[in-house]
Amino acid sequence: MKVGFIGLGNMGSAMASSLLNAGHEVTVHNRTASKAQPLVDQGAKYARQIADACRGDAVITMLADDAALENVVFGSGGVLENLGKGAIHISSSTISVALSDRLSAAHEKSGQVYVSAPVFGRPEAAASAKLFVAAAGKPEALDACNPIFDAIGQKTFRFGDKPSLANVVKLSGNFLIASVIESLSEAMALVSKAGLNQREYLDFLTSTLFNAPVYKTYGGLIVDKKFTPPGFVAPLGLKDVRLTLAAGESLRVPLPLASLIRDRFLTLLARGGESLDWSAISQVAAQDSGQATFPK
Repeated sequence: MKVGFIGLGNMGSAMASSLLNAGHEVTVHNRTASKAQPLVDQGAKYARQIADACRGDAVITMLADDAALENVVFGSGGVLENLGKGAIHISSSTISVALSDRLSAAHEKSGQVYVSAPVFGRPEAAASAKLFVAAAGKPEALDACNPIFDAIGQKTFRFGDKPSLANVVKLSGNFLIASVIESLSEAMALVSKAGLNQREYLDFLTSTLFNAPVYKTYGGLIVDKKFTPPGFVAPLGLKDVRLTLAAGESLRVPLPLASLIRDRFLTLLARGGESLDWSAISQVAAQDSGQATFPK
């Protein structure tokens, strides 16, 4: 397929590379042009303007937040103005449910197709094409996107024909990951202050009660205090929990744990953790227990 790709952060660059490896014709665009060079060296075309990334069968956006995506889609010279009739916009960004609904309506009005397909997995999973894709949109549109999904992920899950349902899945999933990080952080602070070895405790947990990738991955980051370079930077963790709370508010669903985790992220950022991995909220629990000097 002829695919445009907009947004070449850690995740986007890896996803675009997987598309090239699968034989797709890929045109890439990024606000910082230098980030596109490795992909150009791999065989991608570089689009100096957003419009030049919108000439194919589909364009994928992988951007940091609602504001960035709104600018790329609705701004002058953006996706909405330049995507062809019947072509597909695949949004893999973690965005609000409200913006996803707005995108769906705008693309339909313009004779275009909108699919929401956020992904689960850290950059290392993206680099090995092992992401999990949560997709929603019209069935025929999802069928057309299968070659793209197969190129970037190990499995695609469909969640109906309303695109924003995939965003609910993504936000709720990230909320659950953040909840695991917070609960691990508190447990690690407890066992450490009691005199137990955190590594041995983590080995016990992940060999028995919690033999799951999320516990192994984030437990390892917490024990090793490996917060740089970040796989998922803390401000984005705060953003995702905030969007989860907004979705809950719109649906009249209380999310008290999400409110607590939001405050943990705010504490991390207030103490200088802007550039750290979101697993660094573990140091908030450690510091509260008198065991840690806050990382920089």
